[in-house]
Amino acid sequence: MEDNNITNKFNSDGILVVDFGSQYTQLIARRVREEGVFCQIIPFNSVENYLSENEPKGIILSGGPASVLEEETPKISEKIITLKKPILGICYGQQTLVKQLGGKVVKTGKSEFGRAKIKVVKDCALISGIWDIDKEYDVWMSHGDSVSEMPIGFDVIAQTEGANYATIANEGLRIYGVQFHPEVVHTVEGKQLIRNFVKDIAGCKNNWSMKSFSQYKINILKNDIGNGKVLCGLSGGVDSSVTAALLDVAIGNQLICVFVDHGLLRYKESEEISEIFTKRLGSRFVKVDASDLFLEALKGIKDPEVKRKIIGNKFIEVFEKEAKKIGKVEFLAQGTLYPDVIESVSFSGGPSVTIKSHHNVGGLPEMMELKLVEPLRELFKDEVRVLGKELGLPKDLINRHPFPGPGLAIRIPGEVTREKIIILQSADDIFLNEIKNENLYDKIWQAFCVLLPVKSVGVMGDARSYENALVLRAITSVDGMTADVYPFENKFLSRVATRIVNEVKGINRVVYDITSKPPGTIEWE
Repeated sequence: MEDNNITNKFNSDGILVVDFGSQYTQLIARRVREEGVFCQIIPFNSVENYLSENEPKGIILSGGPASVLEEETPKISEKIITLKKPILGICYGQQTLVKQLGGKVVKTGKSEFGRAKIKVVKDCALISGIWDIDKEYDVWMSHGDSVSEMPIGFDVIAQTEGANYATIANEGLRIYGVQFHPEVVHTVEGKQLIRNFVKDIAGCKNNWSMKSFSQYKINILKNDIGNGKVLCGLSGGVDSSVTAALLDVAIGNQLICVFVDHGLLRYKESEEISEIFTKRLGSRFVKVDASDLFLEALKGIKDPEVKRKIIGNKFIEVFEKEAKKIGKVEFLAQGTLYPDVIESVSFSGGPSVTIKSHHNVGGLPEMMELKLVEPLRELFKDEVRVLGKELGLPKDLINRHPFPGPGLAIRIPGEVTREKIIILQSADDIFLNEIKNENLYDKIWQAFCVLLPVKSVGVMGDARSYENALVLRAITSVDGMTADVYPFENKFLSRVATRIVNEVKGINRVVYDITSKPPGTIEWE
């Protein structure tokens, strides 16, 4: 165990989130942290060991993709029940809690997914001050099973059309269950419900901030790394930059940052990154121009998953080569964030579904001779920005829009060529500069262009043209888990399209992507 004040604070005044494989698990932890309370996620199958050394003030059971009606599904450790601390079960967490306490769960044939109306029938501490009896409120559902019979001592608090026991409570035992997801923004006053549990029911005090997280992580990094050397993959984006800054504070000269220019960055970004980090890190910043290597490996490749894997593997090759030049290196640091993790693999090792792979998530330690260090793995993008500010990074750097590790390769559906990269870089630069000129950059989560493998007929001057189509993409989001389209004015889009068509050879049509997430993803590949 790490010898630091933050861990001690958690032992006496924190919340434990038990992960059953939900893609929303980290959102629960984030909501708790937003209340200024320390929170830690532990996989359901590691709880007994954890509780033998820790005693949180309250426990939240996450949702999950399994069904309690099937054999060998995840169960709650008996230690959670015998601990006699406040418990909040969410979705699957509610169902497995009910079943283990003697209630029943069935398939009702009335599955609910998405928005639903919940009607309050009784008051309790969990909804006190936020919902009124006999009124209806919007919540976010995602379930096929439902509680059909409550354990002894529980009351019905709220119902929906598909779930008669959508909210239940045993006030004496301070055990609560909700079928919906209060952690997502679609549930009205969901944050307040979590606040009621954390502050009023569990009695937690404010002990958590990004400053304390920084101290917590620095101590963990010092303890885990010891005297070893760390090779950090520095792309110049927010995630890797904050990772490098955090490691620099924690281990200083033991850190060496390697910037691999794979030739797939934004316009003149390679030069900007080199200037910023050479000034900050001096000789501990190493630039490797590997653009020819990556482009040769991507020649003829059209499948997006194959492209990601190739880029990931090439990164490994380059890092291993640089590590040998540097000398004995034990660790590889990456700026992996939680949305990357939950879109790639189950956080708990449970049965969650892979959405897409990320080149910097999963599998790398087995393929190379370096141990993996991912200090931001628990955080969302907005939290990383706050941490970057805490670490003293420049505002322009920490406010930079997210950029995928595989770079422009996944913004060029189909085969990647140098010509296509130059076209996309030029168009993307125009789009971002127009956004900045309108003072919209900080209001948008992410903006970029996608060069389609589609050509269309156009008229340029007096001649017929047959050139590429380009997609503009701009979204607003809090954490990247969900996203809405940014509502540009038509005259802005028209101006951008006119500039791109006139100034970028190879494009004669520009369209705007108005798809939200879900059902779409932010990136096209």
